[in-house]
Amino acid sequence: MKIAIGNDHAGFQLKQELKSLLEELDYNITNFGTDSEESVDYPDCVYPVVKALDNKEADFGILLCGSAQGVAITANKSENIRAAVCWETEIAMLARKHNDANVLCLPARFLTERKANAITLIFLNTAFDGGRHFRRLQKINSTPCE
Repeated sequence: MKIAIGNDHAGFQLKQELKSLLEELDYNITNFGTDSEESVDYPDCVYPVVKALDNKEADFGILLCGSAQGVAITANKSENIRAAVCWETEIAMLARKHNDANVLCLPARFLTERKANAITLIFLNTAFDGGRHFRRLQKINSTPCE
């Protein structure tokens, strides 16, 4: 499985931990994030992850910033992206099962390494349920807000 990962300075340390775990489990990781704690603008790491997903160069994306809100808002501007902020394993599971989320957004300032690892593995290993949820995704993708 190919994973595109991006982070700003707040997500740097947690990204390093996640990369190690995922590489041990034979995931193919492409790093689009910063490799230091020097301040950067998070949209600069989001757009390459989104592009990798759009071009089918990655199966999933993982984005990390302090709260995960900024990376999620930025990623969700793209048509084929369903980015979900997850801080608990159950939320990650439901994001996949019900929303077919393809980008996991982690709030690095609020998660331990252990919790982030668990959330990530649940997210990557949970399948979309389809059924009534598929119908809802079609509505999200086709119905403009009025």
